[in-house]
Amino acid sequence: MEKILSQEEIDTLFKAAQGRMAEKPGPGPAPAAPEPSLTACNFRQSARISKEQLRSVSQLHELFARNLSHSLGAYLRLAFEVNLVSAEQLTYGEFLQRIPEVTYLVSMSLHPMEVSTAIEIDLSLAFPVIDVLLGGPGRAEAEVREITEIEEQILESVVKIIGRELETTWQPVLEAQFAFDKRLRQADITRLMPPTEKILCLSFEIRMPEARGMLNVALPAAVANALLRKLTQQASYRKQRGSTDSTTQLRRRLDHCTFPVQLVLEGRGVRISEVLTLNQGDVLNLECSLSVPAQLLVSGKPLFTARPVRTNLRRAAQVEERVHSLNMVHKEVV
Repeated sequence: MEKILSQEEIDTLFKAAQGRMAEKPGPGPAPAAPEPSLTACNFRQSARISKEQLRSVSQLHELFARNLSHSLGAYLRLAFEVNLVSAEQLTYGEFLQRIPEVTYLVSMSLHPMEVSTAIEIDLSLAFPVIDVLLGGPGRAEAEVREITEIEEQILESVVKIIGRELETTWQPVLEAQFAFDKRLRQADITRLMPPTEKILCLSFEIRMPEARGMLNVALPAAVANALLRKLTQQASYRKQRGSTDSTTQLRRRLDHCTFPVQLVLEGRGVRISEVLTLNQGDVLNLECSLSVPAQLLVSGKPLFTARPVRTNLRRAAQVEERVHSLNMVHKEVV
């Protein structure tokens, strides 16, 4: 007999089925997609000079500082010391913010690139240099003032020496000629380069017996990029060559060197009393066995065993074999 369910029983069964479906765990929501990482982009930091390039630039201009110390010291006839303080990439606007408002700033033309670079000399250094060139002891001015036209002409010779030493230092890397242009007035300084142009700023500290100051060189982007490109190419070339070429070159140079050679017999020690009693024609017994060869010393190092012989009217050494020290030398050279 079939059982007919009432409406209440149907509702009860329906509610029970809904309860079991709610207790059963479902597949759950889909995992959220990872959020993309964002990095701020600063276009001013593009094309920055690497640390390796700055290191190469610093090494190059440390040589320039040493050469300039000798050149200006000889020109001024007094102790003159130049040291590289920093080499960094700036904008021309940042460079102008670093230099004093009243200073000595000149422009120099670089050929064949046909661009201009700026050289700034502190007045605390410029006035002592002028004083020395006029026959004084090289003392600084008590108050800050503008440089006169006559003083500009005197300092022009110093700036030309700086340009000449830069040419000499750069010659193995980059062919460039520095020509003095003019002393920049306040209105000309901002027009030399755009404020946003990236430059390579080289800062040097100069010391004199009674004064000290800073020398700053601002190289425009065209010159700085050409210099860095040449330095990078040279560093890559030296890295490719490795140590094999340098070893071969060293060995080639050693092939033409002259070293003193000695043939030494190993014998017993001799008392000083025996040496004092020796006369012409006496025979000193060294108690050396004829079966034991002598040592052939090259620059004081035993490299061969040999026996004393005579060739015509000259004494000579007949080489028998190499000793261990020569094998060690051969390994070091090869």
